[in-house]
Amino acid sequence: MRIVDLFSGAGGLTFGFYYKLDNGRFVKKDNAIIFANEFNKNAAAAYKKNYTNVNMIVGDIREVLTDELIREKIGNEEVDLIIGGPPCQSFSTVGKRIYDEKAKLFWEYLRLIRVVRPKMFLFENVKGLLSMKEVFYKKDENGEILKEKKQIGHEGGKQRTIEVPIVDHYGKKIIDIIKKEFGDVDKDLGYDIESQVVDAVNFGVPQNRQRVVILGVRKDLGVKIPKFESGNKTELTIRDAISDLPVVNEGEEIKCYDCKPQNVYQRLMRGDNKVLRDHSCGTYGDKIRTVIQHVKQGQGRNDFNALVDAGKIDKKYYLTSGYKNTYGRLEENKPSTTITNNLSTPSGLRCIHYSQDRALTSREGARIQSFPDWFYFEGKSRAEINTQIGNAVPPLMAMAIARIIEKVLGGGN
Repeated sequence: MRIVDLFSGAGGLTFGFYYKLDNGRFVKKDNAIIFANEFNKNAAAAYKKNYTNVNMIVGDIREVLTDELIREKIGNEEVDLIIGGPPCQSFSTVGKRIYDEKAKLFWEYLRLIRVVRPKMFLFENVKGLLSMKEVFYKKDENGEILKEKKQIGHEGGKQRTIEVPIVDHYGKKIIDIIKKEFGDVDKDLGYDIESQVVDAVNFGVPQNRQRVVILGVRKDLGVKIPKFESGNKTELTIRDAISDLPVVNEGEEIKCYDCKPQNVYQRLMRGDNKVLRDHSCGTYGDKIRTVIQHVKQGQGRNDFNALVDAGKIDKKYYLTSGYKNTYGRLEENKPSTTITNNLSTPSGLRCIHYSQDRALTSREGARIQSFPDWFYFEGKSRAEINTQIGNAVPPLMAMAIARIIEKVLGGGN
């Protein structure tokens, strides 16, 4: 297949169209990725290291991917597929939901479809996309968005004041706009569209991670889109995923394995990799260290504060911010909760290691996402690397999606 890759990140979704599983190993497919586009320079650099034969165009899609350049890159041969997921933070139900410029980038995806006119497209995003609506903000006489001060706070915590845009009214649901506009692109081009919520845990990924997958197939092809079926009914636990990775203490970085892989998943993730990258831990202050030491598996902020209220821990350690599943310790016999950009931040959403007194390392987060250990991430800081990991489509889920598309279009051998 000939593929155009948009909003690629470090290449989690790409992975599914680039590799297949053969006898317990990742083997390259015959698909050709014509070009990829990514705005974040670190993610783009990582992509280029992992997919050396793909032409990566770095920059804002609205500026660097002109219609003329796109036509030049794709040539005269038909394109089979466009893949990609515009930035999802605006749609996420975790944190603030703001209808900003990032939230409107799906229009750029539509523009690319108009120019490329592929046989199919794949649009992936967070489940929150299904409930997100257009938002129209109040503006002053100069067209500037008006803002108001609002107090926000967490349960039992301190309030703080932030500025937020003033909503004038709401419009249509984004998912309805996508289905309508992508369904009938112009008088000569339209797509039959199917959307489905899928959970990565059903495809061999040791993580509960729900995403919306929208597939469109060009109407003139006259083919139907099959539904996704779980490829792996057995849930992998977080222990299954990362128990072979070495113990890391505060302030340490470990670059060598100290034991053999203990199961099929770990063997797949290790492959022939010898040097362990991105397996390090920062240092914590007294308060964070105290929280970590007292939170048990499945517990979080509220459980720790209950110990403070009971007089078992000094009241100076009381947590005044966060949600009930922040400062949470993972449970070793369950799949991980959704990996986010804050996977190495103890105050993040349930990311404390199930048995070690620290948050997850970047490599552990990548393992839980199903990135093999040889997969490269770029960045000077742990936060930059974790952004690439937390924003990604899990490769094993991407491979399952790719198989569905290959059934429709063929290719991928």
